[in-house]
Amino acid sequence: MRIRSLLAAATTSVAMLAAHISPVGASTAVSWKSCPTYSDEVIRNLGVAPDQLATFRALMNRLDCGTVRVPLNYDDPGGRKIEIAVTRLAATGHRRGSVAVLPGGPGGSGYLDPILRVMLRNQELASLNEQYDVIGFDPRGVGYSSKVACELPMNGPDKPGPLTEAMARKIYDAQVAVNQRCGNSDPEFIGQLTTDTVRKDVNQVRAALGDRTLNLLGLSWGTYLGAAYRSLFPAHTGRVFLDSPAPPWTRFDRHIEESAAAMEQNFGRFAAWLADRDATYGLGSTARQVREQVLKLVKAYDTNPRLYSDLPRPIDGSVIANLAGRTSAEWARAGQALSELVTATGPTAPPTVKQLVGGQPPAPLPGAPEMQNMTMNLAVTCNEDSSRPSFEKAWRDYQKLQRRLPVTGRAWGTTALCSSWPLPPQQATLRRTNGSLILAAHLYEFMSVYDWSRQTRRAIGGTLYTVADDAHVSTTRVPDCAAEVVSYFETGHIDRGCPGVQQPG
Repeated sequence: MRIRSLLAAATTSVAMLAAHISPVGASTAVSWKSCPTYSDEVIRNLGVAPDQLATFRALMNRLDCGTVRVPLNYDDPGGRKIEIAVTRLAATGHRRGSVAVLPGGPGGSGYLDPILRVMLRNQELASLNEQYDVIGFDPRGVGYSSKVACELPMNGPDKPGPLTEAMARKIYDAQVAVNQRCGNSDPEFIGQLTTDTVRKDVNQVRAALGDRTLNLLGLSWGTYLGAAYRSLFPAHTGRVFLDSPAPPWTRFDRHIEESAAAMEQNFGRFAAWLADRDATYGLGSTARQVREQVLKLVKAYDTNPRLYSDLPRPIDGSVIANLAGRTSAEWARAGQALSELVTATGPTAPPTVKQLVGGQPPAPLPGAPEMQNMTMNLAVTCNEDSSRPSFEKAWRDYQKLQRRLPVTGRAWGTTALCSSWPLPPQQATLRRTNGSLILAAHLYEFMSVYDWSRQTRRAIGGTLYTVADDAHVSTTRVPDCAAEVVSYFETGHIDRGCPGVQQPG
């Protein structure tokens, strides 16, 4: 038994060592080329403030843009190749290495992250570029990298009010049809849209850039990618900071269940905040009274949904639940909207309600970069989701969620996103390794639940860094916290946490 264990350990060590020595089928270097050019309208649409337009253009003039050729399938390194789009802002001072920004999603673009998520975020974070090249990239399936497109129509309720079993069945059947079409449209490519392949792409990028190790700044889904990269390539991993860590598992049903529970819990903080401001919002002088008032609104608007002439969809209980589930940065406006809906009579929507729920997503501008690819999002999610429930299971879970979470439960759909996905489940293996790792967990967040960071730490190690807010990936946005992030990359040391985004006064 001991001999077999030693042989198994030796085999594993050799396999891991082989994975760390040289990338498979790697490009010898990045193929550098001219960067895209954008109109002022496109730049503003990316969220760049008017007074930052000149800075954005100056940074674009500094940005290096290129591609790295990688295998589509790492089990067939001599086969079909695809391109990964890469960007680099070279260090302005004495260079200590590279920090790669790992984008959210899955399906989020990271091509402009060196500018949008680092240099324009705040002065504190921008100082990272003094000693480090800042690297961005579009994961396979996104933006300027090789990609495919599935037709993904919106599958939502066709009438307002509580979700009925018949309506849920209709949505389920439509999603199954979408999944079958998408998964079978180009299974050779779609089947390779996984965290496992993206982490190998990142290692190819590292090698093409000529870096022995890569420091990682992971955001949202990028935290799971960062944990996966560190697990497979520890010898090529430097310091790692993961903001709003994902859990060490990829079941979609569990993700919905735990995120929804965290949203309902955070509403308790919102209710107490509203109660302290009863003179302003009139929803109750105690958290319990506020909760009862919001429950009344959910039921009233589900019983009698209201259509306002200047809104694209009726207001029902799901809209009330969505307002109740907002994070603290939006409490003032969400509280005002809830207050307006208590007495609203129409025919037009109350002003704050219109601001928060009346907007339609703008049409893509000509020449604009793709910031989110929903085919990649669906493919990665479903390639890695082993739950894939039957309709009966998904409907039972949805009913349980509504009973457990009466205030905000209506903001969530069923767990059937990946039902009947035709490709086999593939989850990246995570391992505990040595090396510096910071898990920046947000105490009240629901998009990345605080306990997920504890679970990830148990799975792969690292240090928990607590951010006392409910804001997703806020650590780099808050100047004091961002300064600690930069100090960590420079020194390897960091405090135990930071305040994060503060509640509105």
